[in-house]
Amino acid sequence: MLQAFDAAARTGSFTAAAREMNLTQGAVSKQIISLERHLGTRLFERRGNAIVLTAAGDSYARDMRAALEIILSASLRLMANPGGGNLHLAVLPSFGTRWLMPRLPHFLKAHPGVTVNVLSRLSPFDFRDTGIHAAIHFGMPDWPGADCTYLMGEEVVPVCSPEFLARKGIRSPEDLRGAELLHIASRPDSWPAWFRAQGLDVTECSGMTFEQLLTAAQAALVGMGAALLPRFLIQRELDQGELIVALDRPHRSDRSYYLVVPRDRASHPPAVAFRAWLLGVIARES
Repeated sequence: MLQAFDAAARTGSFTAAAREMNLTQGAVSKQIISLERHLGTRLFERRGNAIVLTAAGDSYARDMRAALEIILSASLRLMANPGGGNLHLAVLPSFGTRWLMPRLPHFLKAHPGVTVNVLSRLSPFDFRDTGIHAAIHFGMPDWPGADCTYLMGEEVVPVCSPEFLARKGIRSPEDLRGAELLHIASRPDSWPAWFRAQGLDVTECSGMTFEQLLTAAQAALVGMGAALLPRFLIQRELDQGELIVALDRPHRSDRSYYLVVPRDRASHPPAVAFRAWLLGVIARES
């Protein structure tokens, strides 16, 4: 009924709609009459051999066309990937760039029917307001309405450029206390916590603040200050000597990385497959 109505509304003719649907004109007319009875309102006005949408029919046609396009797109995606589906995944930009992306091709190879769409998110959000199926989160396992699966912890170390280290003469935590410190907006307590672990009571740490971890790493690389960063996300710069560990005194954060899946999407097959793959990769590399 809906297809017959959409075809008639687009073409302005029962005959043209019948030709498009490979039906008889009488069959299309019957479908339209049945739909009108079901809705309790007239959708077309018959003017001799012509048909014209009523005001209600015109409004209904616009809404119905959008709905049919969604159904068509879903059908095409299913036919293209009958054994897969979509995984809309929110990730922290730095973690996604440095850790996830180099490994993600292995997941796609193992699950060729799954399409992964990666979105950047810096902070928790309400899954109900998005179409996101899962998120990789750094923090505590306290996301409302979702299950949090532990992935890994994190150790941070103070890093800077070789020139900055030589210029500041950093040999102890006290030396860092008086140096330019670079901060990450989502981790405002990182430097105070590191200083406490070194036996120093430093409650206020002035310096530039950056939204993203890799931006802070780049600022440290060009000599703007020392940054407190997770070693595993900046290993490339450390291996190349662009960044060096100012003081080899790592501090383990009380926060960790988690895979977060809303409970009402916990059985979504791509999310289930991604969780199993992710835990497998971490287990092999740890």
